Amino acid sequence: MPRPRPFVSGTSLIARVLVLGLAAGLARGPVVRGADLAKATFAGGCFWCMEKPFEDLPGVVSVTSGYSGGQVKKPTYEQVSMGVTGHAESVQVVYDPAKVTYAQLLDVFWHNIDPVSAGGQFCDRGSQYRSAIFYHTPKQKEIAERRIKELNASKIWDASIVTQVVPAQEYFRAEDYHQGYFREHPEEGYCQYVVSPKVAKFRKHFAAKLRS
Repeated sequence: MPRPRPFVSGTSLIARVLVLGLAAGLARGPVVRGADLAKATFAGGCFWCMEKPFEDLPGVVSVTSGYSGGQVKKPTYEQVSMGVTGHAESVQVVYDPAKVTYAQLLDVFWHNIDPVSAGGQFCDRGSQYRSAIFYHTPKQKEIAERRIKELNASKIWDASIVTQVVPAQEYFRAEDYHQGYFREHPEEGYCQYVVSPKVAKFRKHFAAKLRS
């Protein structure tokens, strides 16, 4: 269901950002070249719920909320929320394969969704909240489909997984106010009652693998 748009304001000096960014980069260690990075794109309901778990994983460089799998160019949040563009709310994860594998990202994904729900995720219903894996390479497709077969065979759920495994299409970054929403607005009602419990459950399960 559509969620209220918060008011966002504030500016920053370019020079200050550059200096702080350089300092942060030095503190983290050697810079990883873009050619060494990979992308993974997942849809699992509200993207506010999906960002934080991936952000906490070592080896993840960035997590961007956006829209994938639709037919409309540059859709707005309002359009996607109406379920008329074909897009799903999703997150695009840029990661360093030398530090975290695609299979590990999938493990995080499975623990944050209901893969047997075809009509949306939890309290968010509609095709725009469907679960999907948008693969960027044949290898990602292979890993995802193999894991689905393993999970179905394990009978963890009473029904078969309905999560789509489809080719990645053009990814449209969501509006700025959606980026890092839970991190920036933990006091917001939806974050307190929906996102926070999911994040807490995730952090408990993956405690040994998260950033300190």
